[in-house]
Amino acid sequence: MKDFQLYAITGEEFHPNRDLVEVMEEAILGGVDIIQLRDKKSKKRDVLKKARALRELTKKHDVTFIVNDHIDIALAVDADGIHLGQDDLPLKEARAIMGPEKIIGISTHRIEEAREAEVGGADYIGVGPIFPTNSKEDVVDPVTTSYIQQVAGEISIPFVAIGGIKLHNVERVLDAGASRICMISEIVGAEKVRETCEQFTQILKRKVHLS
Repeated sequence: MKDFQLYAITGEEFHPNRDLVEVMEEAILGGVDIIQLRDKKSKKRDVLKKARALRELTKKHDVTFIVNDHIDIALAVDADGIHLGQDDLPLKEARAIMGPEKIIGISTHRIEEAREAEVGGADYIGVGPIFPTNSKEDVVDPVTTSYIQQVAGEISIPFVAIGGIKLHNVERVLDAGASRICMISEIVGAEKVRETCEQFTQILKRKVHLS
């Protein structure tokens, strides 16, 4: 998979009066290089419609497109991959369905889960929530930046820090060893989405140098 630094997840509840594709394009123009469609509540056909629109957008800008949970939709729109939680379809079964070329990301909350994902063949893992967050329901307790340090010291596949990351605390995340960050509300709920992403991008450029 192409490496990335700034990962945005959709959250339409945070921009109720703005179009999904419009908001996500602003994020891309601000520096986001990977997008995930996450929709736990809409009907399947509505999620498919959104996925098609975002697949078209991400192809236009050459940005990686991930679908959360819905493997059938990911395949239907030829998304670059899927993202799974700990209670979703197991990695082995997901890989059998998706095939070897597609990206599979896994959310992890402790080092044992990170190890399992790496051994199982995940392409990247999510690490979090780092800080308290209201962007997701049924979220686990914050894992703090100490989990970032654990993963950075032991796991070799790419990992992205997520959960409660804001402009005022992102440097703590990067100082702990993260080089990739992911946000929902801080990006899509911003009054000026593009400018917010540009600020994150500048911080990443200053703090992180990917090899």
